[in-house]
Amino acid sequence: MAGFETANQTSPTAVPGIHPSGPLPVHGAPVGRAVRVPLGETGASVFPLILGGAEFGWHVDLAAAHAILDRYTDRGGNAIHTSDSYAAGRSEHVIGKWMAARRNRDDIVLSVRVGRGADNPGLGSINLVRAVEASLTRLGTDRIDVLSLDASADRSAILEDTLATAEWLVESGKVRAIGAAGYRAAQLVEARILSAAGYPRFTVLDVPYNVLRREEFDGDLRLVAGAQGIAVTPSQALEHGYLSGLHRARDRVGGSVRGRQLAASMNRRGARTLRALDRIAAELAVPPAAVAIAWLLAQRIVVAPIVNAYAIAHVDELVQGVGVHLSRAHLAEIARATD
Repeated sequence: MAGFETANQTSPTAVPGIHPSGPLPVHGAPVGRAVRVPLGETGASVFPLILGGAEFGWHVDLAAAHAILDRYTDRGGNAIHTSDSYAAGRSEHVIGKWMAARRNRDDIVLSVRVGRGADNPGLGSINLVRAVEASLTRLGTDRIDVLSLDASADRSAILEDTLATAEWLVESGKVRAIGAAGYRAAQLVEARILSAAGYPRFTVLDVPYNVLRREEFDGDLRLVAGAQGIAVTPSQALEHGYLSGLHRARDRVGGSVRGRQLAASMNRRGARTLRALDRIAAELAVPPAAVAIAWLLAQRIVVAPIVNAYAIAHVDELVQGVGVHLSRAHLAEIARATD
């Protein structure tokens, strides 16, 4: 009879190997799946923490990357960021294989940054189209939800020509929305003027920004992004991993590129900042990395930081930042430490 156990059914406590006092299994969608914020004017809604694929295919192999992606979506995440320059395109290949295996492309908001790829560098019309086509092939999909145009490696491209090409990509259905990376405030103003003539608008801004690294964003760029209603998705949310609190001594980070990046933060200001994050983390019973994420989300203009993970445990730590509320006292303490 529906709703009742029959004599032949086995209760959970009778399953071999499961102790009667053990935790009950949780069924249904994860709590995080109900946590969504609008990604500016893109029309997409995302979990307020975007998983970056910078390490996939480089320090993280395919199997480990798929496990990380699984854990992120298990926690309710739905937004993934990659680039044609990450591990020479292998990051896109890894993510594409995962989406194909899980058959979840329609559930994912996919952001792809182009402009720095070795095969199709810059934002000239021909290379831009080729870069998008190559990314679509590696990702095994027919569209990119947010195409982030990276101008940092190509200052010679004419903005109007780049947006005209982006317009064609949108109209052809290959791209749904356009984002900006490496653009100056004046260029965002110029782009908004061009949008009045029918060119697509920049709706997302990817800029390096965190509690220690504020000079590139605070100022004109922040004012323009706020005035235009652009959704900000900060990259380098943990300053190359330093704000996780795992790396505190120069003699232990080595001489690699990552080691030098970490060493650059190992000064008095960095140490003060970590002490502040440590204290607040202990008070709130969360990892320091979660406090660093919570600080970004406390900035009203920030929609969702982009974070890279090396292991499943990193995902578990980082997603906690979405649920952390920092008080005014906490924010003031962090501000004093970073000044």
